[in-house]
Amino acid sequence: MPACLGGSTPEAGGHNGAVTQDERADDAMAVIKDVDHGTAKLMPDVDRPRAWLLTVDGAPQSYVDLDAPTYLEFEYVQRLAHVIDTADDPDRPLDVIHLGGGALTLPRYVAATRPGSRQDVVEADRGLLELVTERLPLPADSGITVHGADARQWLEAAEPDSTDVLVADVFGGSRVPAHLTSVAYARAAERALRAGGLYAANLADGAPFGFLRSQLATFAEVFGQVALIAEPTVLRGRRFGNAVLVASHEAIDVEALARRTAADVFPARVEHGAALRLFIGDAKRVRDEDAVASPEPPGGAFSIG
Repeated sequence: MPACLGGSTPEAGGHNGAVTQDERADDAMAVIKDVDHGTAKLMPDVDRPRAWLLTVDGAPQSYVDLDAPTYLEFEYVQRLAHVIDTADDPDRPLDVIHLGGGALTLPRYVAATRPGSRQDVVEADRGLLELVTERLPLPADSGITVHGADARQWLEAAEPDSTDVLVADVFGGSRVPAHLTSVAYARAAERALRAGGLYAANLADGAPFGFLRSQLATFAEVFGQVALIAEPTVLRGRRFGNAVLVASHEAIDVEALARRTAADVFPARVEHGAALRLFIGDAKRVRDEDAVASPEPPGGAFSIG
């Protein structure tokens, strides 16, 4: 979902929501379609023959290379992948729930790196799901099942102790919806996870980090272990950006995560323990009745150059 890329936002343009015959005939053409929650645009990458950037209302949502599903363009997606890579034995198939679909970048990655994994993808925008699965089809043996549903409602109905990893990457426009920020939501996530399972969420905030600190306090209320992955410039309050929250009841392999994130093109830090508690400070956990969406990003924070 939204990634901080900087630059100007492309014009969405007018469109009637239908994929035309010309668009179907030429995979190299951009595809614009009105979906349930905005205008989606699939734009081909001129440098990679079967790679596409998905935007919704101009905000980058996903990048996927159909020929190279392990190629991850967005930094925050790389960090979510690091969390999955450190879950259990690296060769073992996993059961994974993805809240938020986009172009199904991370599910494709898991299918390629852990064959035999079973994955459920929950996306509220059925029009977006239809566009993505039609134009960027999944392999027949991917093990990925997509569901057009509200993330929290689907999660609350999920089988208890049914998944190894739960990834939340849900944005309404450029904001995390309020109903996915509370203690009740965190408990629904905990209920779906098996013992020792990992929760990872893509969040976005800037100084003074009221939203991010409250999310950490909320998940610390429910899970025994919490960590945060973010670029130093974001953590120092120099810019608005993405941060990945990680939670579990068992020890999080912060050393492995730190090694992986430090080796990225844009290195990140892994905060945990006393340093993270200091960052959280006196932030309060979020109740359903007090929940609000994540802050509106400043102009240009989630746009493409």
